[in-house]
Amino acid sequence: FGSRFQALANTHRVWWPHLLPVGAMKSQLVGALPLLLVGMAHAVTPVQKVIQLLENMQAKGKEEKHQEQVQFAAFKQFCDDTTTDKQRAIKEAEETIEVLKADISKYISDAAQLTKEIAAHDEDIAAWTGDEKAATNVRAIEKADYDAMHKDYSESVDALQRAIAVLKKQAYDRSQASLAQLTRLKTLNLIPAEAKKAIDLFLMQDSEPSESLEVSAPEAAGYEFQSHSVIEILEKLLDKFIDERTKLEKEEMNGKHAYDMLMQDLRAQIDQATQDRGEKAETKAKKLQAKADAQGDLTDTTTTMEADEKYLADLTATCQQKASDFESRQQLRAEEIEAIQKAIEILSSDAVKGNAEKYLPSFAQKAGSSLAQLRSSAADVPQQRVAEFLRVQGRHLNSRVLSALAVRVADDPFAKAKKMIKDLIVRLMEEANEEAEHKGWCDTELSTNEQTRKEKTEAVETLHAEIDQLESSISKLTEDITELTKALAELDTAMAEATKLRQEEKTKNEQTIADAGEAQTAVAQALTVLKEFYAKAGEATALVQQDPTAPEIFSSPYKGLASENGGVIGMLEVIETDFARLEADTTAAEATSEKEYDDFMSDSRVDKAAKNSDIGHKTTEKQDKEQDLTSKEADLEGTQKELDAALAYYDKLKPSCVDAGVSYDDRVSRRKEEIESLQEALRILNGEDIA
Repeated sequence: FGSRFQALANTHRVWWPHLLPVGAMKSQLVGALPLLLVGMAHAVTPVQKVIQLLENMQAKGKEEKHQEQVQFAAFKQFCDDTTTDKQRAIKEAEETIEVLKADISKYISDAAQLTKEIAAHDEDIAAWTGDEKAATNVRAIEKADYDAMHKDYSESVDALQRAIAVLKKQAYDRSQASLAQLTRLKTLNLIPAEAKKAIDLFLMQDSEPSESLEVSAPEAAGYEFQSHSVIEILEKLLDKFIDERTKLEKEEMNGKHAYDMLMQDLRAQIDQATQDRGEKAETKAKKLQAKADAQGDLTDTTTTMEADEKYLADLTATCQQKASDFESRQQLRAEEIEAIQKAIEILSSDAVKGNAEKYLPSFAQKAGSSLAQLRSSAADVPQQRVAEFLRVQGRHLNSRVLSALAVRVADDPFAKAKKMIKDLIVRLMEEANEEAEHKGWCDTELSTNEQTRKEKTEAVETLHAEIDQLESSISKLTEDITELTKALAELDTAMAEATKLRQEEKTKNEQTIADAGEAQTAVAQALTVLKEFYAKAGEATALVQQDPTAPEIFSSPYKGLASENGGVIGMLEVIETDFARLEADTTAAEATSEKEYDDFMSDSRVDKAAKNSDIGHKTTEKQDKEQDLTSKEADLEGTQKELDAALAYYDKLKPSCVDAGVSYDDRVSRRKEEIESLQEALRILNGEDIA
């Protein structure tokens, strides 16, 4: 009996996760075994105890079958509600993703347009700044020229005023120091040579009377004439210099006013362009930040949607599996209840119950309290029939409870029962302690691993987003640098071509101007020769025509080739005019071309400097981003390895900590019921419940 009971106990512990009520039914079987023996001692037949046990099992099976139906109904409602919620969340996420993608595309387009507009503002600011510097330089040169010229005029006016004042004094009132004012006029640059010559003559006359003063007095009339002549010359010069200085001051005022207006206009344009550039740069930064935020939201939404889709797929599979398991369990429970009902009907028939009531009590009295005799007397033919029926039904229904009951109905329950029950209790308690320790370890490891997987997954997704952003920026910078480099090469080519064409054009124009000048000189000489000749020829002809005695030879006076003369001279004059016009037009064209070339080269140099600066900035930015990209890729590789290690460790934990088949609480509850039933059976076998 001991070996059979041990085998039955081990079989029960291994099989019980497959049927929920097995633990409770087993407790009833274990508890019913000593009660059956005690009842036999009080003249209660074993058949009656078996019928009572089967009825209790049947009621328990029906109750648990109903509880399982209620439990599955709640689980099915959870499946339906959760599926609906997840499907709605996935649909909303898909719509949100479409909106975010559209927003990101719009932000990128706006940022690109703002970049072009900012570049245009930079070009305008650089050009206007160059114009401002050039105008300032020109204005400084004009101001220096004005100051020098104004100083000369002022000094000349002052000197003339002093000299006139000296000359207007009486002759004998003038001192030698006063006459020095006239000498000073000769050193001034603006005094014309004729005036300086008149002053010299005056000073020479002024010195002659002084030397011969003792001999004779100067003639007043002659001296007065010379003085008035010089005063008149100096006064005219004074008026001329004052007028020219006034005109110079007016031109300076106009030039300064024009410069101030130009500078005001340039500064206004630069300030406005700078303000517009700042506003657009700020708007661009906001667009790029909005794009980054939208990309972050897109990543989060996509991750959440993928998690919801995975959860929905897992939930659908779990719900379908549970529904299939529920149908199988309900069918198995129904067949089990039906088998128990048939067993009760057989045991309740007169062939079994009637004969047991008729023979077993008296047999129990003869047997007394001998358990060995009770066992041999109870094994009648109807009881063997019930045991055989239960074994057949147990194999048919795969019911461990019916198989265990068949063994216990057919065998003696006392041999080595106490020792086996104690060993089984000890073994179950050891398993409970081991499983509790394993559960604590699993909870710790799973919690740590879940946190690690979550952190590393977020880090990997963040790094992927940052790497994509950096790669996009590097690609854009590379494209910009390539375009700028190409534009610089084209600009250099254009400047070289313009310089070459300018040199060729200048050489050609200079040659044309020189040729036109030479042609004009030659034509003028030819006209002079022809005009002089035909003038003399006309006079000579007139003299011949006055001689009346000459024989009549010519019908008209000869004045040279009159018709040809007029035509040739007229043509030469036209040619001279054409050469003069050619020289003037070529000179003007040369000046215009030179100015256009200078403007083009100045604008090109400013543009070239701006592009070189832009290339330098973009190259530095590209190098920084490439370094960031290398660092991020290294971080991604390390983080991905850590995430893979965490996922691999989670796969190792799942067989023992996640995929156990039955929940930890259910196993603890069933094992507790099992231990309590064995302890109760042990107390009964020890005689504690026998009154």
